[in-house]
Amino acid sequence: MTTKDTVACRVIVITSGKGGVGKTTATANLGMCIARLGYRVALIDADIGLRNLDLLLGLENRVVYTAMEVIEGQCRLEQALIRDKRWKNLSMLAMSKNRQRYNITRRNMMMIVDSIKDRGYQYILIDCPAGIDAGFVNAIAPADEAVLVTTPEITAIRDADRVAGLLEANDFYNVRLLANRVRPDMIKQNDMMSVDDVQGMIGVPLLGAIPEDKNVIISTNRGEPLVLQKTITLAGVAFEEAARRLVGLPQATEEPTSGGWFAPLRRLWGQD
Repeated sequence: MTTKDTVACRVIVITSGKGGVGKTTATANLGMCIARLGYRVALIDADIGLRNLDLLLGLENRVVYTAMEVIEGQCRLEQALIRDKRWKNLSMLAMSKNRQRYNITRRNMMMIVDSIKDRGYQYILIDCPAGIDAGFVNAIAPADEAVLVTTPEITAIRDADRVAGLLEANDFYNVRLLANRVRPDMIKQNDMMSVDDVQGMIGVPLLGAIPEDKNVIISTNRGEPLVLQKTITLAGVAFEEAARRLVGLPQATEEPTSGGWFAPLRRLWGQD
């Protein structure tokens, strides 16, 4: 039987195609959820020059060294891997400092990821830069799986579909969709595509649906992932459920209230 201590390292790229759809927010919250489940997790911000993952985790003041210093031999990987203050089994690595435009190669990315694997991490999530240029190609190089983030907007869906095709061309056979900023009220009024419609257009299995939630903005400004908030939010529960699906754990049992927190989530998935 596989345990948390024996699980093989999984390298998952979080990508989108279009910017601004919540890819970095998804990386931070999924990573935090997986760490809370007891796994050793490393998050890599592969957005060269425009990193934001450190802000969402509240680690911006602790970034002294980056992967570039590791590659150039100026520091050890352990110095660049920043451990989260709240969950010691969660670490973050920035590829470079803001506004610096280093040329990270595929070989560099694979070397860094291999070094992290050697240190016993069980999940490595790579926050992929937006677009499909060299940054995208380099970020997906060390990954085995992908989570494709999109919102239910036609421009985001078109870009996500394009990225799905590129992932398939690069031999990615485990790609799952995360629909973000879903508005059930707009879906009901036929002003927004349903999650089923989005999934059908892109044609990859659905990992989860995250409802629109103002608490995401609040948590971002506080540098604290939504899933750590003491007040339960629907988006936070949705991220928790998506993380459990990602690691292959059973879904949490719904609380025995009328409807409970999971009733709206089931509606997002089209199960009610």
